[in-house]
Amino acid sequence: MPSILIRLDEPLLQALNKVAPAKRPRAEFIRQAVKEAIREAYLRQPDSAADADDWANAEEWKA
Repeated sequence: MPSILIRLDEPLLQALNKVAPAKRPRAEFIRQAVKEAIREAYLRQPDSAADADDWANAEEWKA
């Protein structure tokens, strides 16, 4: 899994430490928060039909 480095100011870090569950590492808490934010963004502004991939000529996938 690729890693990224982010910088948090002290108040944000303190807030993260307060809300991130003790049983789950901060990294997992942040990954889940990013996934939820992306999901919410797509729900608010889904891809338009013009932006969607055209699957009309796709070959049948066989497992």
